[in-house]
Amino acid sequence: MNKPLTALTDEELIKEFQDNNTLEAYEYLVKRYKDPLMNFVYRFVGDRDVCTDIVQDTMIKFYLNKDSYRSFAKFSTWIYTIAGNLAKNELKRRRRRNIFSINNNDDEKTPQIEDKMFLSPDRTADGQIKNEIIQKALLKVKPVYREVVILRDIQDLSYEEISEITGLAIGTVKSRINRGRIQLQKLLKHIYRE
Repeated sequence: MNKPLTALTDEELIKEFQDNNTLEAYEYLVKRYKDPLMNFVYRFVGDRDVCTDIVQDTMIKFYLNKDSYRSFAKFSTWIYTIAGNLAKNELKRRRRRNIFSINNNDDEKTPQIEDKMFLSPDRTADGQIKNEIIQKALLKVKPVYREVVILRDIQDLSYEEISEITGLAIGTVKSRINRGRIQLQKLLKHIYRE
């Protein structure tokens, strides 16, 4: 390739990785998608440790199954499909194992996130509180609606991309997004009251 790897599209990078086993191309794709996938999976499962494991598993599956990617689909669709399927499997495992137990030591469950931006303490606290409220509400939205709402409203994917990722017709995607938004709106309406 004549262009530097940093200038390549996702599809060109995966082709480079498939054809020449260029590890650097794989690493660029991991860098590009790690944070968006972490956000997507966290919003879906609501647990940072599990989220990290799922994204790592996604990247391992991507590495091991690189040749199953076909160029007729966008790379983002393919990688989100892998992550989404792993997240759904985790939710199914949770339901089967019934691991929603009450732990007396809540401090262990509270994620400690390093704040890399300097914000005033009151803005930081307000933002964290709102984010936690939104995340808790999002986890109460039915999973079939939650996934499409996250993909559309948080990940900013098109209806077509969501349709490809989920395997649903575009009309069904739009309907589920609408229903999910309505559920989320009902759960969050107390925040916007004056």
